[in-house]
Amino acid sequence: MRDPEQRQKLGAIYPKASDIAEAMYAARGRPPHLTERQFARLMATGSHLWRHMGEAPVLLLPCGRRPVLPPREALAPDIAACWECEVAYVERIRGASPAVQNIILACRALGLGTVITTNQSAARTRSRRCAAPPKEVSTFALMPIGWPLDRFGPLTRRPLAEVAHADRWETA
Repeated sequence: MRDPEQRQKLGAIYPKASDIAEAMYAARGRPPHLTERQFARLMATGSHLWRHMGEAPVLLLPCGRRPVLPPREALAPDIAACWECEVAYVERIRGASPAVQNIILACRALGLGTVITTNQSAARTRSRRCAAPPKEVSTFALMPIGWPLDRFGPLTRRPLAEVAHADRWETA
C-alpha cells in the first residue's frame, strides 16, 4: 500500500488496535531476559510505531488464502474425531510464511527497515476495508517499510544455551 490516503486510513486504525497490546505488555511487565532500559525502549518504540504507522512510505499487508478443509463427514471416523484439532492447526500456522521472512531480509539488505506486526487483526473488519481483499483471503500481518530513523546497530543476543534445547527441554 503506497497510496498516502490509504496509508493514513490504515494508520488511523492501527493505534486503536494497538492500545490493547500496549496495555497487555505493560501489565505483563518486563520479561526476565530484558533489562529495565531494554523494556522501556521496547515499550517506547512500539508506541512510536503504533502512533506513526500511517507515515511509513509503504505498508505491506501479507495475505493468504484461507485453507480449505474437507467436510468432517468426508473423513474416516478416526480422522473426523480430530477435525477441530486440524481446524485449530491450520489457523495457528496460517500466518507462518517464509515469504515474510524473505521480505524482512530483503529490506535489511537494501538498508530499509521493517517489522512484522499483527495488531491490525484486533481491528480486522476496519483494516480489511482499507485493503479490500477478496473474502477468501485473510490479512495476517502488517509490515511498515521505510528508511530507519537510526542506523542498524549490533544486536545483543542471549546465549544459545538459554534459548536452544537438544533432545529434551531441560538439555541446553
